[in-house]
Amino acid sequence: MLLDRFFATGRDFLGCPSPIICGAMTWVSDPILVSHMGRCGGFGLLAGGNAPVDVLTRQIEETRALSAHPFGVNLITIAPAYPQQLEVVCEMKCPVVVFAGSIPKENEIHRVKESGARVICFAPTDQLALKLIKMGTDALILEGSEAGGHIGPVSLTVLIQQILFQVDSVPIFVAGGIATGRMMAHLLMMGAAGIQMGTRFIMSEECAAHPKFKEAFRRAKARDAVATPQFDSRLPVIPVRALKNVGSVEFNKLQLDLIRQLEAHAIDRMEAQYSVERFWMGALRNAVIDGDMKKGSLMAGQSVGLADKILPLQGIFDELIEDAEAELRSLARRLSNGSI
Repeated sequence: MLLDRFFATGRDFLGCPSPIICGAMTWVSDPILVSHMGRCGGFGLLAGGNAPVDVLTRQIEETRALSAHPFGVNLITIAPAYPQQLEVVCEMKCPVVVFAGSIPKENEIHRVKESGARVICFAPTDQLALKLIKMGTDALILEGSEAGGHIGPVSLTVLIQQILFQVDSVPIFVAGGIATGRMMAHLLMMGAAGIQMGTRFIMSEECAAHPKFKEAFRRAKARDAVATPQFDSRLPVIPVRALKNVGSVEFNKLQLDLIRQLEAHAIDRMEAQYSVERFWMGALRNAVIDGDMKKGSLMAGQSVGLADKILPLQGIFDELIEDAEAELRSLARRLSNGSI
């Protein structure tokens, strides 16, 4: 396959046939979905979220029992349980650890690497990308603001030009708004080591998300996935992209209430940020597990407009690979006959 030459870097880094990562989604990226990703040839990430240490430990053990394929663990650095989770992934020698939420400390990166794991960090801006490389990260994920869940401030098209085209010292994976094999082919040709998707994999039969959650995705348009606003710099909330509903309005009310409490010195900034994370963790569970489409959090990327059918996970992989290979061959023919 022509894809083989473009998959090489990502394959070597992740240790799987297809460098297609299933992004870590709290309450969604469970051991079953992660193990199925490995069986399909991709790379799954367990979502640390704010899971208690004993829960995360059981999930790592369960994933290992379900499949011998490699997988990673995603840790949210601003989650209250993060320090304990960090120790667990090091003690259990997880092969890949992804830092998300905010920039990790340099000693945390080195702590993970000393355990034998490879480190991947999200780079929401070009300045942070260069800083993270100096701090020792082994690879980067460029996630554009088109993505779902917690998002950065810059679109993927700009990040590609600022970072992917300028940096060649570490493998770079890309994410945000990706849903098709044709797009994957072009991103690989641009130099990406692989891609990460989340929204598309929710629409798999193996995903345990509530049927109402998947149905909301099936009906949604790209414009329905909107980012939350930040009302005050004193409460530096990381924007979250989700389908708009009553829960989105309640989150805005929570922000305003927390700002009033900050002004009254009733809480400190750390507690305010924790309150925000607790809201999202709870609201996301209500939607994904309980099927609350009104007040639950329907975290989705703008690629939700392209995810209009539920398929077996292997079917999604087959479609991605076939369409990417067909696109590469089409471009090769156009180049060879001088039509470009």
